[in-house]
Formats: sequence, C-alpha cells, structure tokens
Amino acid sequence: MSSRHFLSLLDCSPGELRKLLLRAVDLKKLLKAGQSYTPLTRKTLAMVFDKSSTRTRVSFEAGMIQLGGQALFLSPRDTQFGRGEPIEDSARVLSRMVDAVMIRTYEHDKVETFAAHSSVPVINGLTDLYHPCQLLADMQTWLEHRGEIKGATVAWVGDGNNMCHSYINAARQFDFNLNIACPENYLPKTSVIKPAGDKVNLMTEAAAAVEHADLVVTDVWASMGQEKELDERQDAFRAFQVNESLLALASKDALFMHCLPAHRNEEVTDEVLNSPQSVVWDEAENRLHAQKALLEFLMA
Repeated sequence: MSSRHFLSLLDCSPGELRKLLLRAVDLKKLLKAGQSYTPLTRKTLAMVFDKSSTRTRVSFEAGMIQLGGQALFLSPRDTQFGRGEPIEDSARVLSRMVDAVMIRTYEHDKVETFAAHSSVPVINGLTDLYHPCQLLADMQTWLEHRGEIKGATVAWVGDGNNMCHSYINAARQFDFNLNIACPENYLPKTSVIKPAGDKVNLMTEAAAAVEHADLVVTDVWASMGQEKELDERQDAFRAFQVNESLLALASKDALFMHCLPAHRNEEVTDEVLNSPQSVVWDEAENRLHAQKALLEFLMA
C-alpha cells in the first residue's frame, strides 16, 4: 500500500481534516494535563530544510519528542540534498531509513517529486505554493475560539502567496467564504482559484473584503527570497495594511490571524497584533498540536 502524503489540504478529505482538528484539540488537552502519550515510539521523522524556520522546526521536533519519536534536522549544508543529488535518489534513500519526511523548501514541485519516489509519508512544511500545516493550526484556532467555521466569511488581505493559496483550499475543504484583497499585480494563481468556484471572491480594495468578515488574515508583504522586491512591494501594499480602522469594518467579534513572523507596522499594526481580537499566539502554539495530530494520522 502506498504511503499517504500531506502536500496540500486537498490530500485529505473534508471529513479527515475535521477529525485532525478535533484530534489536535484532544492532544493539546492531554499535553496540558501532563499525560504522556507516545504512539510514535521508535519512529523517526527526517526534517529537510531548504528554508530557515523557527515555528516549523520547533513544532515538528517537539511534537515528535512528545509523541515518543525522534526528529532529525537536515539542512542543505549538511546533506547531499543541497549538493546536486537528484531529488528522486534522495527520496529513495532517505525513505528507507526513516518513517516520514517533512520538507520545507521553495519550489512545490520538489516536494511532489520527493513524494512520488518516497516509500514513507511526506509532509509539506512550506513551499512557495502552499503552507498546509499552518492552515491546520489556523483552523484549530478558529475551532477553539468560535466552533465550526462552515459558512463563515474570511478576509485575506495582502499578497496572493502560499498562505493565500492555502486559504483558498481551506475555503473548499471547510466550506467557508473567502474574500481576497490583493494589489493587481500580486493576485493568487488562477489555477488555485478556479477550482474553488464561488467560495472565493477577488476584490481590489481591502475595505470591501473585510466588511462584515468573521476572520481577518494577513501575511508579510515580502516573503523569504523576495527581499530585493521589498521597496516595490511596500509601495504596492501600502493600502492593504491591517490597522484598527480596517479591522473595525469586520464583524464586532471578528478574529485576527497572522502566520508570523510579522513585520510590525507594515502589513499589520502593533495595535491590531496586540489587540483582544488577535489570536496569533494561540495560532502559533497550535502548529505543535495540529502537526502532532497529522504525524499520528500519517505515522501511527
């Protein structure tokens, strides 16, 4: 039987995703209660990092330890993965030695190629196209604060990037409505938007997207690898900053999320990030719990 992979939210059914969130909540309660739960004893996760990270590395590594397993950190400086060995060969070798592989890289086709030649589950820890593990954490956070997200209105404000693409997939899988406000030259990919149909509304103004929204989400204006575009992007995104006046257009009890790290007072102001409506710290913590549920689902 071939291994299950998690390269995007579309690799699970809506029912499976909902069960993952409920399981993440349960695993969080177990941890907070001090109860040991180690279903992954003698299991090993290889973590391949092309892109640096804080939350992804710590959450996966801590999660594996808490579940009784081990995690191996592999950077391009330390392995053949960054020295020209074909991805297919790396996948065939590495998957004979470990029980799962998490990859955080740039091009999405790298994780697809690796998964196609891996005999163990492969997890997308982030690519330029998708960031599905973050969406598990975001959806868990919403579930804990507001219950089911089905039928809610979510506003994405900013770049049509990997997080935006993952929110588009989430709108399909969790059945909510997504308003997207991006500058004209920074729209999400048509190939990602089109299958979502009427679940997604593209808008040119942030205010229109946020009005009456139940959840407002943003991300940095220049992601890792786009630093040379920062000045150009700051000019393009200036009208898309999430500040108090913009958030005031949302529903009275709307929540605010950001995958972090945030560039304070660029895409989001200090006042919003530190406001009672902001759940970014719960969201960051839930990377640990949601990914533990995912690791258990794929590896146990």
